[in-house]
Amino acid sequence: MKRTNTFAVRPLSETGERLLRDLLDASTALWNEVNYQRLMRYNDEDGFGGSVWDADTGRLEGRYKGVLGASTAQQVIRKNSEAWRAFFGLKEQYHDASNKSVTDHPEPPGFRGNEDDGRQLRTVIRNTSYTVEWSERSRLEILVGRELKDRYDHTGRLRLEVVGEPNWPDYEKQGRLDLWYDETASTFRASQPVTVSDETRATPLATETAALDIGANNLVACTTTTGEQYLYEGHDLFARFRETTQEIARLQSKLEAGRHSSERIRRLYRKRTRRRDHAQEALCRHLVEQVCAAGVDTVYVGDLTGVLETHWSVEANAKTHNFWAFRKFVDRLACTAEEYGIAVEVRSEAWTSQECPQCGSTDRTTRHQETLACLCGFEGHADLTASRTFLERQTEQEVRPMARPVRFEWDDHDWSGQPHPHDSPKEVRTDRSTVNSNGKIASGETV
Repeated sequence: MKRTNTFAVRPLSETGERLLRDLLDASTALWNEVNYQRLMRYNDEDGFGGSVWDADTGRLEGRYKGVLGASTAQQVIRKNSEAWRAFFGLKEQYHDASNKSVTDHPEPPGFRGNEDDGRQLRTVIRNTSYTVEWSERSRLEILVGRELKDRYDHTGRLRLEVVGEPNWPDYEKQGRLDLWYDETASTFRASQPVTVSDETRATPLATETAALDIGANNLVACTTTTGEQYLYEGHDLFARFRETTQEIARLQSKLEAGRHSSERIRRLYRKRTRRRDHAQEALCRHLVEQVCAAGVDTVYVGDLTGVLETHWSVEANAKTHNFWAFRKFVDRLACTAEEYGIAVEVRSEAWTSQECPQCGSTDRTTRHQETLACLCGFEGHADLTASRTFLERQTEQEVRPMARPVRFEWDDHDWSGQPHPHDSPKEVRTDRSTVNSNGKIASGETV
């Protein structure tokens, strides 16, 4: 069974940090050069011609192995190859009329920035080229090239301090290590895929279930079979995303005829994407930690295929597809949940947003902003109600939510500063639209 340890790391000195940054920077430069050669061949520009696999990766490996080490240079090139193979696979699915899983035209692998505008500092290290020691003073040691050692008068492997405890300290086999600099959090991070032991495989992790309603204004509404409900609010995030999009459009309108972009526009695109990805990654981890603590072993996510066009407005579609990137979010959630041994399954959520949990009607309900009301007298929070209805469909059992759902806000860094939601300074109780005038919450339960 595959699992992943994700953790922060810290260099032990200023020299060690400079050495690590140079290593990550060289890895990014190698990625960019390999990707450039392949992209030019894919587009058949500047006389490159041929297949993307004709790029002279051997020459590039030779140029960078002195800094990175031969094994790391090979892994960077291999990972770029995997990105291109994934792109061609998505492209084939997109053009397959019988395949509805890929609805947006896939784009070739992108670059990781440049020296002037800032690079995405990232590398990948072969499983035999690093070691992790888990103890009271956990540490990570990675291989670096001879040129980099000489530059900083360094001997042996580069040692980094590991911050925090691993989810899976006992494993049979480790995979290649991803190591990057999280610019938003100003932290170096690592991701270590592992194969856990047979004993871990046989141990049941949990028995509860959760269901998610993915929205436009409220990004995620979650209900668990233990009765807990969480709401992740997205108004401010989308407002910032829209402001950046409008600025990009303004700058594009001022471009000279024949030009399609500029350095400033490209910087804004990267800034917009990084902001969203950071919030998305933090939400996935925070949510998975919440449901893991509740004993959840399966999370159901509503499949929006065909639902948006039928029931949602154009603005809601734009928010979910362009701003929140629904499919990317689900993939990220599944990867994060895998670290905790939690399965993520995508199921149809048709009509859950319109169904009254009290009488089961879908044609007598109306929705106004965040409130779902029914002629039978029910009134509650629409997204929380939808997640509860969705959960009951999957488990075929009644769910009795707790009386006080929790709303989480984003503070540009995290969704919660404390391990327990009731202690979080950025957490607020759901507003009065969550509770109806009869003292009932979204589920219809009395307080």
